[in-house]
Amino acid sequence: MSLGLGIVLFVIGAILAFALNISVDWIDLQLVGYILMGAGVVVALVSIVFLVRRRRSVSTTQTAVDPATGERVTRNEQSTTPDEI
Repeated sequence: MSLGLGIVLFVIGAILAFALNISVDWIDLQLVGYILMGAGVVVALVSIVFLVRRRRSVSTTQTAVDPATGERVTRNEQSTTPDEI
């Protein structure tokens, strides 16, 4: 959802900065467009970073022999939480 928000902010900012030739006395629409484009880029980059971090997973498999029975014991662990920095 935040990736879409970043794209929407960028598009609205580009429309305000480049496509409109309306002058309003109390606000500079071109500056507002550039600000929205910058915010859209920041939101899109942050959302991409969170998507990449969320998809990391760790899978660990340990195999050992039980000394009492001689059976092979396998232990599997899976983690889909991101690594802590």
